[in-house]
Amino acid sequence: MADGAKTIAGGVGDGLAHDSAAKHVSGRARYVDDVPLPPSALDAHVALSPRVHAKILRLDVSAVRDAPGVRAVVTAADVPGAVDIGPVHPGDPVLAQDVVEYAGQALFAVAADTVDQARAAADLAEIEFEDLEPVLSVEEARRRDMLVLPPHTMQRGDAAAAIAGAPRRLDGRLEIGGQEHFYLEGQVGAALPQEDGDMLVLSSTQHPSEVQHLVAKVLGRPDHDVTVECRRMGGGFGGKETHAAPIACIAALLADMTGRPVKLNLDRDDDILMTGKRHDFVTDYHVGFDDDGRILGLEMDLMARCGISPDLSGSIVDRALFHSDNAYYLPAVRLTGWPCKTNTVSNTAFRGFGGPQGMVGIEHVVDEIARELGKDPLDVRRLNLYGGAGRNVTPYHQEVDGFIVPELLDRVEASADYRARRTEIDAWNADHAVLKRGLALTPVKFGISFTATHLNQAGALVHVYTDGSVMLNHGGTEMGQGIYVKVAQVVANEFQIDAARVKITATNTSKVPNTSPTAASAGADLNGMAARNAARAIKTRLVDFAAAHFEVAPEAVTFAANRVQVGERDMAFAELVRLAYMHRIQLSAAGYYKTPVIYYDRETASGHPFFYYACGVACAEALIDTLTGETRILRADIVHDVGDSLNPAIDLGQVEGGFIQGMGWLTMEELWWDPAGHLKTHAPSTYKIPVASDLPPDFRVELSQVANRSETVHRSKAVGEPPLMLGIAAWLAIKDAVAAAAEHRVRPHLDAPATPERVLAAVEEARARADAKAAEAAE
Repeated sequence: MADGAKTIAGGVGDGLAHDSAAKHVSGRARYVDDVPLPPSALDAHVALSPRVHAKILRLDVSAVRDAPGVRAVVTAADVPGAVDIGPVHPGDPVLAQDVVEYAGQALFAVAADTVDQARAAADLAEIEFEDLEPVLSVEEARRRDMLVLPPHTMQRGDAAAAIAGAPRRLDGRLEIGGQEHFYLEGQVGAALPQEDGDMLVLSSTQHPSEVQHLVAKVLGRPDHDVTVECRRMGGGFGGKETHAAPIACIAALLADMTGRPVKLNLDRDDDILMTGKRHDFVTDYHVGFDDDGRILGLEMDLMARCGISPDLSGSIVDRALFHSDNAYYLPAVRLTGWPCKTNTVSNTAFRGFGGPQGMVGIEHVVDEIARELGKDPLDVRRLNLYGGAGRNVTPYHQEVDGFIVPELLDRVEASADYRARRTEIDAWNADHAVLKRGLALTPVKFGISFTATHLNQAGALVHVYTDGSVMLNHGGTEMGQGIYVKVAQVVANEFQIDAARVKITATNTSKVPNTSPTAASAGADLNGMAARNAARAIKTRLVDFAAAHFEVAPEAVTFAANRVQVGERDMAFAELVRLAYMHRIQLSAAGYYKTPVIYYDRETASGHPFFYYACGVACAEALIDTLTGETRILRADIVHDVGDSLNPAIDLGQVEGGFIQGMGWLTMEELWWDPAGHLKTHAPSTYKIPVASDLPPDFRVELSQVANRSETVHRSKAVGEPPLMLGIAAWLAIKDAVAAAAEHRVRPHLDAPATPERVLAAVEEARARADAKAAEAAE
């Protein structure tokens, strides 16, 4: 039997079910709120600011402390350690001190015997404010030079000169809305005091090590006093990368004050008001191009609403810049990101981490060029793709390698019957006055790696027990995306044992320290390699032992199908493990991995920030009602690049879910603040997310499984974030239908999300401009 033969159940490449799938559908999956706590446990509630921007003149919580059932109240003045818990840069107080800077900011927290008592008590606080003038828009922030961090520019060539010398030019502005994470499990944390002042924290977090560091920081203790554990999250999407920390910190502060376990579980309204979202952007552009639609020069300013603090906005705006080329070669380009400070909640990581906003901007520009020239947008997209001599360098000076978008475009154009459907849709639209259909086909090129280089590392711990069973722990966190089962398959593959023999355990900072967040689509890449390295270390010991013990060459020791061949001797894996133990061979190993090659120099805005690119293509067909603005996506054809998949069943689900979430962001999910700065879409009744009935009735998704050129774990590719940007096709299909409502005589303007109100306004505005253009021509 050959080493690595696929004769085990659930090895790499098998479409194994999610390890918790049965628990999810039966309700047996245990989340933080399901963990039984001791009878002495308390519930907590956080009081949020009703003011948008104000000085706190007086905060009197004496009546709160005296309320029935209340055991502790914590304000900023009561925090024994640091109040600021900014994850990268300062600016995020765990509780407001002298000033509140957005409606929904945490003022104080209460621990009581019941959550109802805690909520009732919080209403008894006496607070006096002095209102200050808020800044609510990125335009106002730019005028006042209010930024959370300095702007950053990436450029290559002389964009201004190229635009000025181009035969054709366009400029414009696009508004791109934000997005609420709306994870099914809200933000929740429980803190349990231990001996010697230690604190065990159960947190629904994508970044257990960061929660550990920040809980220790607010308690004024070293990191080793705090252990953070996360078995699973009911969704995260980036919203639990940094914004899980305040919840855990508040629970830990109250637990430390009372000496009793404390759980803080935000209700949905408080969760949405208190925590950050996807950044909304305003993008201004100037583009020069030739008569064929080839881009010659581009200048783009990306203004992001960051909220009150940096949080992760620096890296998010950077990634928007990194992806403002998407799949297109820009010969002369200048891109500038503006992280604007506003009196709204600090926006944070969200699936794609700024990349989607950058891609939407360039896809809009390419679409506008095509409509200005009267060409099919697909033809203009093809014309501008990376590829060919001198056309493979990004605005950040990285050469594009493994670029398979042209092949994927060919595949989708053929499978979706794009050209024939384009003709058929034009004919259909000519016969229908009220309903209009649109079609769009868009590519995705998404860079994989944290752009903060130091985060591209991971650790894992593997134990082999004497009965041949294996325990696995690593720094990745499970939020439904399937990282646990994928990494378990990697370990099973190394030992050539059934995946059922590998025990998945909760992410725990006392087992694997100093972990990176599970984000940037790098979870399986990093933790899979770390776990493989740990398993290989143990396997190497077993091989060396077996070769010496049975006096054969190491090459004669092979693993396959739960057994080990040692020369002519065949034995069960467990038999060899027991024998090795009896001869004092170590059966445990810590594995480590860091991504090679990558670096980025901010001073020169150049480098090699991405290990590789994941690509995909989507074709979407939309239907709009020109009387109401309502829309439906009728069909979607997708081919997405996953490399040599670790688990195609999991990857297929990620592609399907990513597309729907991207479609929801760009077509229906709308965050709305009133003129005073209060978020009004803070519940399911006012914030619309896509549901099962919003899926395209004709939904065709395929995986492109071509081995990754880069040396990733089993030559697989990341698949968490890239599919979200396939949803851009849905937005542009709606825009195409709006153009059809004006007989494609003008370029319609459609900001995102394409809500019914925006679609209806776009139809009316496009028709009015088309009529005015016709009247002017007639004169």
